[in-house]
Amino acid sequence: MRLLYGKQDFRDGVRGQESCWLLTNGLGGFSSQNLIGGASRNDHAVLMACTVPPNQRWNLIHRLEEVLTVQGCNVHLSSQRFADAPEEEGWKHLSCVEVDGLPRWRYQTQGVQVEKVLALDWEQNTLVVRYEVENESGSACALTVTPWLQFVPKGRDLDPGQPFVFRDHAVESAGLRMRLFTNGRVEPLAIRFQTLQYDYDVCDGRRAQGLTAANHRIRFTLSDGGRRKLEIVYSLEENVPSASSILRGAQRRLRRLEKQSGLYHPAARQLAVSADAFIVQRQSTGAKTILAGYPFFEDWGRDTMIALPGCTLTTGRFEDARSILETFLEHERGGLMPNLFPEGGHEPLYNTVDAALLFVNCVWLYVQRTEDWEFVRRAWPVMKRIVESYRHGTDYGIHMDSDGLIAAGQDLDQVTWMDVRIGEILPTPRHGKPVEINAYWYNALRILEHLAPRMEESGEEYAALAEQVRESFAREFWMEEKGALRDLVSGGPEDVQIRCNQIWAVSMPFSMLSAEQEKQVVHTVLRELYTPVGLRTLSPCDPSFHPTYGGEQEQRDLAYHQGTVWPFPLGAFYLSYLKVNNYTLRAVKQVREWLDALIPALREGCAGQLPEIYDGENPTASRGCFAQAWSVGELLRVYEALERPQAWETGEKVRKDR
Repeated sequence: MRLLYGKQDFRDGVRGQESCWLLTNGLGGFSSQNLIGGASRNDHAVLMACTVPPNQRWNLIHRLEEVLTVQGCNVHLSSQRFADAPEEEGWKHLSCVEVDGLPRWRYQTQGVQVEKVLALDWEQNTLVVRYEVENESGSACALTVTPWLQFVPKGRDLDPGQPFVFRDHAVESAGLRMRLFTNGRVEPLAIRFQTLQYDYDVCDGRRAQGLTAANHRIRFTLSDGGRRKLEIVYSLEENVPSASSILRGAQRRLRRLEKQSGLYHPAARQLAVSADAFIVQRQSTGAKTILAGYPFFEDWGRDTMIALPGCTLTTGRFEDARSILETFLEHERGGLMPNLFPEGGHEPLYNTVDAALLFVNCVWLYVQRTEDWEFVRRAWPVMKRIVESYRHGTDYGIHMDSDGLIAAGQDLDQVTWMDVRIGEILPTPRHGKPVEINAYWYNALRILEHLAPRMEESGEEYAALAEQVRESFAREFWMEEKGALRDLVSGGPEDVQIRCNQIWAVSMPFSMLSAEQEKQVVHTVLRELYTPVGLRTLSPCDPSFHPTYGGEQEQRDLAYHQGTVWPFPLGAFYLSYLKVNNYTLRAVKQVREWLDALIPALREGCAGQLPEIYDGENPTASRGCFAQAWSVGELLRVYEALERPQAWETGEKVRKDR
């Protein structure tokens, strides 16, 4: 999808920082800056390398300073705010930014045109930047590119005493050696430092400034009337392809991803490309994993299981789906799946009640697409162990009550996706029986009931338990007077809050509700929680509703699930809306119209991506991670449902057919 940004989008330096671009390398490394070419976050980097995939990341090149010399005058093409120096205002000379897989910038000043394109080599820590300069200024011109370096682990600060050495066309620092290849003239420099201003960290209560260092620059001259390319490649690798080869390969790969998805809508094809950013290698497991979001998050079990169906199954990446599921098979413990994978020899963390139940769902969806029964046979013992562990009790207070419903949570543990904890405070306490967990539980029981005959076992026990769960769920969760489901059964005042979690009781392949109840839930969610870019986590009518998200960490956490808008539940909502309206032409038309709001959302925040969250009251600007896996994955499922509705009709339809 070709996204264009013009002068109207960066009419000043503040507006120019509102959006960013993102490239990834399949290892966990990435390249991301704001659209006008500067670092407005500590986590921005032109080259964020990953030495041990996917989480040991190093901010190597924090930004590029670009200066065009024309008729004796120096003009910045780069843009950057500083703590102690005048602002670089390259945005004044920026004509257009185009993001169509790769980002491209076009500058024009004093008769000189410069086009810049940037790419990462796939599964390599290699960056290529190419400038094409056309000079009609009447005299020779020069372009000088200075990389400002950090060579620190992602999120750390540069110590001014850290040594940097430039020799043999390579930068050496912190035990790393980054090689340089260019057709420009390389000039070593005495070490210099700059302190950057991070406007987009300041508003979130993070660090305001960061130090960078420079010890070399690259100069490129061009006579009047000339047109030439300056190519720059930086890499941690030993074998480095040419700049042209990397650029061609990157663009071809992105086009292949669009085609592989089999989707037609431009936004759907863009999301198929966007999904690729999250699917990366994990060295400790030797398999694929899904990063939850950029620039902050790592790979988490819950996020992976929610993002996997859209990011891999919808896009036709079945081998990646199996690789990810295989990893979870190997790491199941006590019926639980990892919420956070091991790093540096540490054991996985299992503090999640939903990941294991969603794993069962992912296996079900996977086999519907692939008919890979050999994998299901391998997964079957683990799936049964999950159900047995939940029935008889496992860690974190997870157990089945006498009514067949699942209860979870103890002490200060938060084991659902609304998992914020501030010291001794749980802003969204959900100890008890959460609504979505019991929807997942029923779904898992029905899946095992259906799969058991294929595994040459009886599914009657699962069917009987599922029926008990269905009856108990209707009795305990349904609020007739509100036409909605309780968010929780715990005996506390939070139980009756109107939250988005109830939508998964409608959208899962197997649902416990009557057709009329499902319609009422969808209507309640539409009336109280729906926005064009996501569902609110809490009704605005609730006294605990927080209209905005921002400020210091504690302030952000208090708002995180108290009304803040999340895009990913939109997937369940739209699928539920289509379901309760029987996929009529009118319903399909309505969802298509609602999805139109995502087109401008793909331009705001991170070009081509969907974010983590928005403000609860007026969701206009993205917050949190600027690119979030489950946001992309869940909306991909909706686009697929509109184009291939049979793809997700694998739950209640199966039972009725039987």
